[in-house]
Amino acid sequence: MAVNLPLPIPENLTAVAGIELGHAEAGIRKANRKDVLVMKLAPTATVAGVFTQNRFCAAPVQVCKEHLGKLQASAPIRALVINTGNANAGTGETGLADAKETCSALAGLLGCDASQILPFSTGVILEPLPIDKLKAGLPQAIANLKSDNWHNAALSIMTTDTQPKAASRQVSINGQTITLTGISKGAGMIKPNMATMLGFMAMDAKVAQPVLDHLTKEVANRSFNCITIDGDTSTNDSFIVIATGASSVEVHAIDTPEYQALAAAVLGLSQELAQMIVRDGEGATKFITVTVEEGKSVEECRKIAYSIAHSPLVKTAFFASDPNLGRILAAIGYAGVDDLDVTTLNLYLDDVWVAKNGGRNPDYQEADGQRVMKQSEITVRVKLGRGKADATIWTCDLSHEYVTINADYRS
Repeated sequence: MAVNLPLPIPENLTAVAGIELGHAEAGIRKANRKDVLVMKLAPTATVAGVFTQNRFCAAPVQVCKEHLGKLQASAPIRALVINTGNANAGTGETGLADAKETCSALAGLLGCDASQILPFSTGVILEPLPIDKLKAGLPQAIANLKSDNWHNAALSIMTTDTQPKAASRQVSINGQTITLTGISKGAGMIKPNMATMLGFMAMDAKVAQPVLDHLTKEVANRSFNCITIDGDTSTNDSFIVIATGASSVEVHAIDTPEYQALAAAVLGLSQELAQMIVRDGEGATKFITVTVEEGKSVEECRKIAYSIAHSPLVKTAFFASDPNLGRILAAIGYAGVDDLDVTTLNLYLDDVWVAKNGGRNPDYQEADGQRVMKQSEITVRVKLGRGKADATIWTCDLSHEYVTINADYRS
C-alpha cells in the first residue's frame, strides 16, 4: 500500500491548453486495461527531455533522442505515444524498427512526419513489442483525445504501480496564470540517472527551446534524480517537459524573473511527482528522507545519502522498525568519501541525536530511536562537519512484499 499517498482526484487535475490526451485498451500484455496513451501537442509546443544513462537503453529511448536531436522550428514535435506492459528493451534491431513503425503509424493518423512523434514504452524487458496490437490501439486513443484526460493518462502508463500518479499547480507570472499538470509512473527498478521511470509534464507557457532544455535538466537533477527505491536504473527512464505555447507568457532567457518563477513551479511539481513514485515503491511501508549536510561538495553529500538509501541492511531495519542504527554509520563509511573524518560526524533520526562526533551520543536512548522508527515518515540527517554543501535523497524501506512482487510479477 502506498505510503501516505492520496489518490489523485480527476477534477483536481487541470487541463493545459495546447495538449490533448487519449487512451486505449490494446491488450499489450493484459486484456481490459488502459495500456496505450497518445498526447497530441499544439504546433506552438516546445519539448525537452532527459533519458536513462543505462547503456542497454530501450529502443524508444534511442528513437526519442534521435527525433529530439533533429528538431526544427518548421517540424516541431506533434505527439507522444506511450505503451505499458512491454518495455521494448533488449530487443535489438527488431525493437528499433518497431519503435520507428509506431511513430510512422501515429504520424499517418495525425498527418505529420514520423520524426515529429516521440515513442515511450514501459514494462517487461527482453520481450518483443506486440506492434500490431499497439498500432491497432492508436485509432481508439485518438478518438479519446481530450484536454481534461490527465487521470486516464496516468492510469494508462502504470505497471506495478498500485495507483496513478498525477498532480497540477498554477503560478502567476506577469499577472497571467500559467497552468502545469504532470503524471509519472514507477514503483520498482528505480534509481534514476537523468530521469525517472516515466514522467511527463505540460505547461501552457511559451518557452524557448534552449531555455526548456536547460530547465528540464536542472529540474531532473533536483527531483527525479534524487529518488531511489532499489538502486536499479531502468532501461527506459524518460522525463519530458512540454511547453505548449498557448499562453501569452513567454520565457526567452534563463536570467529573467519569468524563468525563476516558472522554474520554481516546475521543480515543485516534479518533486511532488518524484516523491509519489517513492511513496508507491513496491512493498513500501515507510517514506524516508535522507539529508546530508556540511559536506565539501554536493557530489559527496549525494554519494553518502545514496549509500544510506541503497543499503539493504538499512532499508530492512526501517521495515522492521528496528533502531539498529549502526547500519547507517557503516553505510556512510563505505560510501567512497576517502578523506572523511568520522570524528566530526553527527547523525540524527528526526529529532533524536543518535551519534555525536563519530560515536554513540551518550544521551541517546534506544526507546527514542524506536519511537521514530515506528513512524511511516522518517528523516535521516547526517552532518559531516566539513563544509557547506548539502543534498537530499528520498527513498523507502525494503519489505517482504518487494521480493514477492519481483519474483512473480510476470506471471
